[in-house]
Amino acid sequence: MTTSNDQKQKMQEIDLKLPEYFINRQLSLLEFNWRVLQQARDADLPLLERLMFLCIFSTNMDEFFEIRVAGLKQKVELGAIHNEPDNKSAQEVLNEIAKRAHEIVDEQYQLLNSMLDQDLANEEIRFIRRTEWNECMDSWLRDYFQNELLPIISPLALDPAHPFPRILNKSLHFIVSLHGKDAFGRNSGMAIIQVPRALPRIIQLPADQCNCGPNDFVFLSSVIHAYLEDLFPGMKVQGCYQFRVTRNSDLYVDEEEIDDLLRAVEGELGSRRYGDAVRLEVAHDCTEDVVRYLMDKFELEQNDVYQVEGPVNVNRLSAVYDLIDRPDLKFKPFVPSLPSQLTSHANIFAAIRKQDILLHHPYESFAPVVDFVRHAATDSNVLAIKQTLYRTGPRSAIVDALVAAAKASKEVTVVIELRARFDEEANISLAARLQEAGAHVVYGVVGYKTHAKMSLIIRRESQKLRQYVHVGTGNYHSRTARLYTDYGLFTANKHICEDINRVFQQLTSMGRTRNHNKILQSPFTLQESLQAKIEREISHVNNGKSSRIIIKLNSLVDSTMIQALYNASIAGVQIELIIRGMCCLRPGIKDVSDNIRVRSIVGRFLEHDRVIYFENDGDPEVFISSADWMERNLYRRVEICSPIESRSLQKRIINELEYYLLDNSQAWIMNSDGSYYRVKPKKNQEPFIAQQKLLEDLAESY
Repeated sequence: MTTSNDQKQKMQEIDLKLPEYFINRQLSLLEFNWRVLQQARDADLPLLERLMFLCIFSTNMDEFFEIRVAGLKQKVELGAIHNEPDNKSAQEVLNEIAKRAHEIVDEQYQLLNSMLDQDLANEEIRFIRRTEWNECMDSWLRDYFQNELLPIISPLALDPAHPFPRILNKSLHFIVSLHGKDAFGRNSGMAIIQVPRALPRIIQLPADQCNCGPNDFVFLSSVIHAYLEDLFPGMKVQGCYQFRVTRNSDLYVDEEEIDDLLRAVEGELGSRRYGDAVRLEVAHDCTEDVVRYLMDKFELEQNDVYQVEGPVNVNRLSAVYDLIDRPDLKFKPFVPSLPSQLTSHANIFAAIRKQDILLHHPYESFAPVVDFVRHAATDSNVLAIKQTLYRTGPRSAIVDALVAAAKASKEVTVVIELRARFDEEANISLAARLQEAGAHVVYGVVGYKTHAKMSLIIRRESQKLRQYVHVGTGNYHSRTARLYTDYGLFTANKHICEDINRVFQQLTSMGRTRNHNKILQSPFTLQESLQAKIEREISHVNNGKSSRIIIKLNSLVDSTMIQALYNASIAGVQIELIIRGMCCLRPGIKDVSDNIRVRSIVGRFLEHDRVIYFENDGDPEVFISSADWMERNLYRRVEICSPIESRSLQKRIINELEYYLLDNSQAWIMNSDGSYYRVKPKKNQEPFIAQQKLLEDLAESY
């Protein structure tokens, strides 16, 4: 059906830059964290997995304050213009964050206390309060305190000779109110206890010595509280309150001034521990005067204070998951499958030569990606390996293979992104290791993070050189490949291989970029190419041809791309968006986004893959990408968006996207005001979980 003249008129008249058409990105991210928290409430999930979701939420909120809130506070302090499309000032956003974050954190601790007191206790997993300790527990814990804690903990009195100490980012502390005079006649009235990070925050009680169950625990904070006076002999403890401060953890590197990126990043790492304070978490029973004392010391306001009834760092409860051997309270384990194309070939290069191979992690194994580099390292016909590394994790098998290849005198070039947030130190270490082995290590291009996930192997075959490529949506990280959903493509397609080699040349040398054959690349062609493909769908619908767009991303923030989608919706293109986290587009706005539906999937695995589908009047195009649709990804990073050329692989990806659109159990639908509601099976409708369906299709259960 062709677009009517009225619709064309609307497209010309509607101002798509109006602030009311955009949702604030930070508030949208906060709502994603809330959706993660709701997993802890889901009685259909195994109990210990629900506890883990509480811990994941806690970690997410830490990073939210360390980076997002910290950035907003800096803008307010500097008086910087906050020119987001929603037109909210930085202070307005901070005020809204404070209101919503306090609500969510209160909900978190209500859930936690309910879980500790009821759900876990019903499974004979208990967290024993001090008032419930029996004589055996008290005796064992006192010995534990005397032998394991007392020699390590160093209380710091607060007086003119002992000013308020520097408090480490996110570390557990106690502030203690005291009465009396010490051995030197001092009566400061206040002390700080910093708890070393090496100490476990959860202590499992030995059942045979404590007359208790095998899964009984106490919090470290409870032990310190119980025997606190041993730290202050002769003094009377009047109050003791745990607290934790969160600091600005974003590294600042002035890229216009530096001449050595490695040294600049190394120099900034130390400041992360002592950045400006942005949040204070403190015990719910802490007195008002002590709270105000801490607020003054950290230069914080009331909105920045979170008084919590429970441990100030819920994430430390994640240790319990591994301490308890209860498979019935955890997700059923699975064995990732291997594509038949790889199991039927002894040589991975022969398999890739025959046809493109698609992997969907974690349902399919990450091992072929490791084997790809390992085989290259030992294959005498392989001359060169080129690899990007953003996050790899400790003891990386891929890094081991690259080291082995370099030591075997192969040409190994590795582009390492030093500024991968919170992995900077690890990446500096692996860069040194690769350089020692003889690899060429470069750090990309100053001013542009290298976020592309790609590996290129050059092999001599029949007196000529042949190239093989792996491109993916996720990092070369074996652990996250078991937790994150990501696509990876092996191909020997001549045009794609040439494109990837050109990108490596851009990153390691100098010269103008040439047009690529197949791939789209930021910061050069990705945004404008995607916009052109959206406009092509508009043209199709205008001419009565079939059109549809499905986009699966972690984040949709860029206002230019949002406006392009609005235009497509106005024209009548049907658009399905599967956006896990931040989404600044408002669906369902009359005459603007009526044809756009947004859903978020939150489940066992973190949805991480980026996939784009254009129906293109029956000649579909499918892309997998390393890039989200955010300003930083489209304009300030090196990203790769690769086409899926094989029709069979296209059909497979489209089918898997449809699974997500059919999900009626782990899907959240976005309202036009930015809120979400969870989809539930309709009456007489069977539950359908996309991740479970993919497990059944692609993985082998134990």
